[in-house]
Amino acid sequence: MAKHTSVLEKERPDVDLAGVDAVSTTLAEPLLREALGATLRGFREDSHRTLRELAVAANVSPGYLSELERGRKEVSSELLASVCMALGIRVSQVIIEAAAMMAFDAAAAELTAATPVEPVSVASH
Repeated sequence: MAKHTSVLEKERPDVDLAGVDAVSTTLAEPLLREALGATLRGFREDSHRTLRELAVAANVSPGYLSELERGRKEVSSELLASVCMALGIRVSQVIIEAAAMMAFDAAAAELTAATPVEPVSVASH
C-alpha cells in the first residue's frame, strides 16, 4: 500500500472560486489528478524504483511520468493501466488509494475548520 501523502496543502491560484460558498472555499479539496499522482509516486517509491526505471517499463517518457506524479497532467486510463502493469499493481488499487487520500484530506480539513482556536495568553514576568 502506498504512503498517504496529503495533497491538500497545495495552493491552486488557477482555481476560480467565484460562486462557491464560504465553507467550500475554506475546505479546498485536492484534484483527482493530484491524488492519483501522489498515489502513483507512493507505489513507485514503495517498489524502490526510480522514475526512469518505471518510465521505461511503462513505455512513457520520464518527464511525462514526473508531470503525472506531481499532479500536473491528467492521466488517461490507458496510461494509468500501463504504469500500474509496470508496477505490478491493479488500477483499482491506485484509484481506491487516491480516493482514500482525498477523503482523508477532506475530513482533516473539515475537522480543522470545525475546531475552535483558543487564544494563547503569554504571561509576562
